[in-house]
Amino acid sequence: MTRRDYLLRTFALNTIDAPASASAGALLLGAPIFLKSDDPGELAREHRRLGFSAAYCPAARIGDKERIRAIETAFSKERVVIAEVGAWKNLLDPDPVRRKENLDYVTERMALADEVGARCCVDISGSYHDKVWYGPHPKNLSREGFDATVENCRRILDAVKPKRSFFTLEVMGWTYPDTPDSYLRLIKAIDRKGFAVHLDVCNAVNSPEKFYNNAALIGECFRKLGPFIKSCHAKDLEWIVELNVHFVEVIPGKGQIDYRAYLMGLRALPSPVPLMLEHLKTAAEYQQGFDYIKGVAAELNYPLA
Repeated sequence: MTRRDYLLRTFALNTIDAPASASAGALLLGAPIFLKSDDPGELAREHRRLGFSAAYCPAARIGDKERIRAIETAFSKERVVIAEVGAWKNLLDPDPVRRKENLDYVTERMALADEVGARCCVDISGSYHDKVWYGPHPKNLSREGFDATVENCRRILDAVKPKRSFFTLEVMGWTYPDTPDSYLRLIKAIDRKGFAVHLDVCNAVNSPEKFYNNAALIGECFRKLGPFIKSCHAKDLEWIVELNVHFVEVIPGKGQIDYRAYLMGLRALPSPVPLMLEHLKTAAEYQQGFDYIKGVAAELNYPLA
């Protein structure tokens, strides 16, 4: 990839999807909701009632065109960006039958993301672990794992040929991409304009040095990957004291992740990128995390969309 190609691709990544609901210079913040409804209008209104300007895509299947249009219309009306369609299947499954089934499923989810106008479809590259689909395995960070991830991403994108969404992989501590530099290597190797970045800062913290210096890690992520970032996850990390390193996810504000650095990185991006809370148990916990991030944003004079 030449510098000219890189700059052209960066321009394309920042202009393909620019929905009117993304207020310029404002923070797109969202979380799961607990409303028991399948009605897209009710779901969209509940997001806005809670103060959310970004959402996970409601349940839908690629063949249900009517529901997909209803979701897109309802969320656009409420000015709520559909941040992502989750795929969450193991693309490196050691069983070839399951691996093909997973690849087919993720391809359908990528197609759904493009149809509904989500910012991205997100998965992880997967794992060679035979029992835990996201588990550690010595082959995950091997050349074989890298090459298999490149091939999987190319197959998904070549099958769907997305026009307004992107396929992304979460950064993980023990599988590719595990660092900003390895993400850049993947971008270059995959060489498809439909491949972009999903940033989960906590997932990139896999050592004491990164834990204590996470502001520097956050800065590196945004400096190197910023033009490619399409959606982000919000959570926090606490260090549980044991005889080996043990980080646990906690509510934003209850750990050590530097949210000032995180929000400053988001605000510096050329267009608004959703920040989505995840992995909490109750509506109250999500509200607590939302309020904390909202408070940090207020300190930075960073308005919510």
